[in-house]
Amino acid sequence: MGYIPNICTLLNLTFGVLSLLYAVHQDYLAAAVFILVAALLDGVDGRIARRLHVSSELGKQLDSLSDLVSFGVAPAMLIYLSIFDPHYGAFWSMPLTVVYVLCGAFRLARFNTVNIQDYFIGIPITAAGGMVALLSLFDSCLSPGFFLILMPLLSYLMVSSIKVPKM
Repeated sequence: MGYIPNICTLLNLTFGVLSLLYAVHQDYLAAAVFILVAALLDGVDGRIARRLHVSSELGKQLDSLSDLVSFGVAPAMLIYLSIFDPHYGAFWSMPLTVVYVLCGAFRLARFNTVNIQDYFIGIPITAAGGMVALLSLFDSCLSPGFFLILMPLLSYLMVSSIKVPKM
């Protein structure tokens, strides 16, 4: 039974990779939807592990690696390919994309090294990536400049010291 949560985690990773592939092929709608599906799976794997009493260090590390792809790299590349590069070119696009991924990686590493049960420090990468994917679905209604503000803001919030209650 211990493999069931890891299957959910690997499905999370699968949808993150699919998001990247679809973004490269300019199917930004599918890329965003795959990130949102990954978010649903990310919420399920931990619950299943706790319910079955099969939480493990391997599962925790696998979850973080999957989250970095699904909610760090995939949303950053989605916004880079669909909004930043066409409107701003490399000067703004590349640094904002890289910083978002680096902040997500730092946030996950910090989460894995502290043992706080009541709250998160900084917003979870899943929330940031899910927000990016969801808002990208409305990119025709939002100015490209909105994302120029959103991405650095989410990057900062992931590494900030604000306390976010666990649900």
